Amino acid sequence: MNRDSAYDIILRMKDNISGVIVGKDKVIDYILTALIAEGHILMDDVPGTGKTKMAKTLARSVNAEFSRIQFTPDLLPSDVTGLNYYNQKEQEFVFRAGPVFTNILLADEINRATPRTQSALLECMEERQVTIDAVTHKLSRPFFVIATQNPVETSGTFPLPEAQLDRFLMKISMGLPGKEEELSILSRFSNDDPLETLEPVCTAGELAELQQAYKDIYVHPDLMSYAVSIVQATRESAAVRMGVSPRGTLALMRAARAFALIRGRGYVVPEDIKEIAVPVLAHRIIFPAGLNSDEQSRAFIQEILSTTEVPTEDWSR
Repeated sequence: MNRDSAYDIILRMKDNISGVIVGKDKVIDYILTALIAEGHILMDDVPGTGKTKMAKTLARSVNAEFSRIQFTPDLLPSDVTGLNYYNQKEQEFVFRAGPVFTNILLADEINRATPRTQSALLECMEERQVTIDAVTHKLSRPFFVIATQNPVETSGTFPLPEAQLDRFLMKISMGLPGKEEELSILSRFSNDDPLETLEPVCTAGELAELQQAYKDIYVHPDLMSYAVSIVQATRESAAVRMGVSPRGTLALMRAARAFALIRGRGYVVPEDIKEIAVPVLAHRIIFPAGLNSDEQSRAFIQEILSTTEVPTEDWSR
């Protein structure tokens, strides 16, 4: 797939999603970036801001399999991945696939499940496979997890461990709408829900091609060095207990290339890296005990961006 064809599909998806979700162009860009970069996304926001609606709209825009898991404290790992059960008629064990065997998975209120159940997604998200009773089952591609959680209501929830957070390419928030946006929401949803009539504008095959097309986006060596300097600064700071891991560095580069494709370019520019650095890196920072907060993490990355020298070059070469 050439870049023009890829950009046309991206524009169709953005227009389709914008027909339901009002005034969240940046959030849509982030989600499509994660989708194209073969990453996963964690949406962390208060109830009623449209997290689940966004996930459903994305799923409706792609003609692919969609599953939803409502995470609860009594959910078991086998409810996520599947299990082997004994079929008395056949006199043998048979594998029953869980809801992770899909293309787009909505993990709703993921922090309401126990850590044991949360960890059932680790292998799925990183290796696109599930191992049950020593047998490995490959997941279909594309495979994209969009998880939601409520940061306000902590009673009965289990915070995601660092290893789980590190599997998400980005952590973002929908944010509350402004006055004009909220008026548009009232107008758009006054009679019918536009999600109910939404039609897909991208096939699973086209999405797979997009996930290959972004790999052809050119990254100048100076920009690779710039990205590494940002990550190195998170490790060298005395304010943190642990900075960004090499997985985070790779995630930053993947997201930058996908974001450049979203913008219709065949090469990455410094603004791409600066734009996606906070959602890609902030949730990977570990501060000393008792000091972790999303606001502090975002401010920390912003401070690094403001003090790291930006190279100048002809980035298309």
